[in-house]
Amino acid sequence: MSPSERFKALKGMKDIFAPDIFVWQKVESLARKIFSSYGFQEIRPPIAESTSVFTRSIGENTDIVEKEMYTFEDKGGRSVSLRPEGTASIARCYVENHLYNLPSPQKFYYTGPMFRYERPQAGRLRQFYQIGAEAFGSQLPETDAEVLSMLRHFLTGLGLKTLHFQVNSIGDEKCRPVFRQALLDFFGGRLDDLCDDCKRRYRINPLRILDCKVPRCIEARKGAPKVTDYLCSECRAHFDRFLELLGLLEIPHTVNPDMVRGLDYYTRTTFEVTSENLGAQNAVAAGGRYDRLVKEFQGPQTPAIGFAVGIERIVELLKLTGEHMLPTPDAFIASMGQRAGNEGLRMADRLRQGGLWIETGDYASSLKSQMRKADRLSARCVFILGDDELTTGRVKWKKLADSSQGEVALSGVPDFLLGLSRKSQE
Repeated sequence: MSPSERFKALKGMKDIFAPDIFVWQKVESLARKIFSSYGFQEIRPPIAESTSVFTRSIGENTDIVEKEMYTFEDKGGRSVSLRPEGTASIARCYVENHLYNLPSPQKFYYTGPMFRYERPQAGRLRQFYQIGAEAFGSQLPETDAEVLSMLRHFLTGLGLKTLHFQVNSIGDEKCRPVFRQALLDFFGGRLDDLCDDCKRRYRINPLRILDCKVPRCIEARKGAPKVTDYLCSECRAHFDRFLELLGLLEIPHTVNPDMVRGLDYYTRTTFEVTSENLGAQNAVAAGGRYDRLVKEFQGPQTPAIGFAVGIERIVELLKLTGEHMLPTPDAFIASMGQRAGNEGLRMADRLRQGGLWIETGDYASSLKSQMRKADRLSARCVFILGDDELTTGRVKWKKLADSSQGEVALSGVPDFLLGLSRKSQE
């Protein structure tokens, strides 16, 4: 390894810094605000878990577990994995801490990094970030609709418009075996047309063939049985009520009977949000019900539903559509001479205590140089301090956006900046 490669970020892992970090902060801040308004509370599970947490919940034969997990043996000889998704960790926490003894539904949201060892490409990283939400303890379709409404509220609140909501029901342990057999019968005569992975999926879980992105498999599954034709009466009633509620809440959606989730724990309601602006990797958010997962962790039978949002893809959409505004300093203080520099430092300190973003220039530099710096920072307003200003108690100001200028008393600077802030929000 060459010295230049030794100190580079690992392949598939990225640094996040300004100006992008401001977009990330906006996304995370709005998620906390929206999710809290629906009664979801933040939860912070560990990044690493016992490998069995994921093999038991996701499924030992899934692509994630077989090919993509970062798994290693720690010094105690235990198999440990970096989390590839968030739901399993939240369910483990829910059972381990007996949160099922609290009033239902228990509602949580989280944000943080996930890890999958897969080929880095557009829209995919080995360390990526998700915002997720999970609701435990309600089997009502009203909860499904409320969760999807919250997701829609969050995405539209960011200013995203070209989104498509796709929904489906994949049944439960009562009706899915019948559908599984129908898929076995259908694909049994088409095995030679499937990729190697789907030939293996045929034996283990034929539903995953419906989720394969290989062109030959997409072609081979044309005319395959639709899961919605095999729903039992309970699953059909649940799905019909869910669709009725989506209409009530005016959530535009498309029923996509070919959409299945790639993880073993899903049951009944599934959904996905896509964008036409992201190319092949177009999923922005996805989720659904997992009514058996808590029991898999040796907890009581507990219905649950949740989703995860890919932060990188949301940020990319916001940058593509221009639906974001980078923050800029509220003011820049340019000082001429050490005495004015001292006063500028005191002035900046007082304004910062009021929550304002204030930048200061180097009093030893020329005024022209300091003004260039203020312009590069896109400061909303520049205050100019010199000996004359200190003598009169009045400071010169200039707005860079329109070159307007004037004077204000030193004591009136906070109110002056507050007025500028209000005008910019109008």
